[in-house]
Amino acid sequence: MPFNPLTILNGAVNEAKTLGGGAVRNAIANASQKTGIDFNYLLGQAKLESGLRADARAGTSSASGLYQFIDQSWLRVVKAHGAEHGLGWAANAISTTASGRATVADPALRKAILDLRKDPNAASLMAAEHASDNKSALEAATGRTATGTDLYMAHFLGLGGARSFLTAMQASPDRSGAAMFPAAAHANRGVFFDASGGARSLSEIYSRFGAKLEKSVGGASLPAASAGLSATRLGQWGADVIPGNGEDSTADAAVWAQSTLERLNGTVGQAGRTETASLFRPTPGTARLAYMMLASLGA
Repeated sequence: MPFNPLTILNGAVNEAKTLGGGAVRNAIANASQKTGIDFNYLLGQAKLESGLRADARAGTSSASGLYQFIDQSWLRVVKAHGAEHGLGWAANAISTTASGRATVADPALRKAILDLRKDPNAASLMAAEHASDNKSALEAATGRTATGTDLYMAHFLGLGGARSFLTAMQASPDRSGAAMFPAAAHANRGVFFDASGGARSLSEIYSRFGAKLEKSVGGASLPAASAGLSATRLGQWGADVIPGNGEDSTADAAVWAQSTLERLNGTVGQAGRTETASLFRPTPGTARLAYMMLASLGA
């Protein structure tokens, strides 16, 4: 039987509809495991974007699916990362023009690729890769460590828009978001304007996104922490370099493990420094040692 990507896609979408929210959470967990992007961040983003509905569709833009990717953003991320996750047929079909626009020559194939946004597995993997891609660019633009809210802004406005938003907010936090992003404001009035019709400032928009994302993440189901578990015991591992990889150290592993430990204990954000520590890929050696640390503590 000839390979038919549309048949595979329809099967995945139907399975997600049959199994409901459990299939969506499993897809997000799989994407987290494969990419190193924090599960709770991905879950919170999906809750905000679609209410965990794999077939959600926006009425004011081309945004669709679990993570509400617009057409161009989806085609670009599939072109960049599809082949890494078994979507080589889709990545190979996408071309990029000199202006950076992603195109697919065959209309039927283009529709099949865009419909992958309704597949929770594909959507979760591409959302995780998209978040990872945006991290370095945002840190270079802002001169600070990227937060989960920064990543969400990049998803909402695109990388270029997020860079403009964040750098402008640093310089002029009271600047009108609607004046700076009129097209986005037209499509998302509830984000850029308050109930009385007043335009929200950049800092107000950012704070509201941060609060919503934190609420969504805080509502995620977390394993119960072991009684008496203490993050201070992680310091016993010192700061030695992990053999075999000069880029890995127990100090980095301790930060990554401590962030995970604080999530288990429900104390994320108290110290501030671990807000983003587990959002991004650790090196393989760092991850292995971090898991060893947690296992030794009974986590």
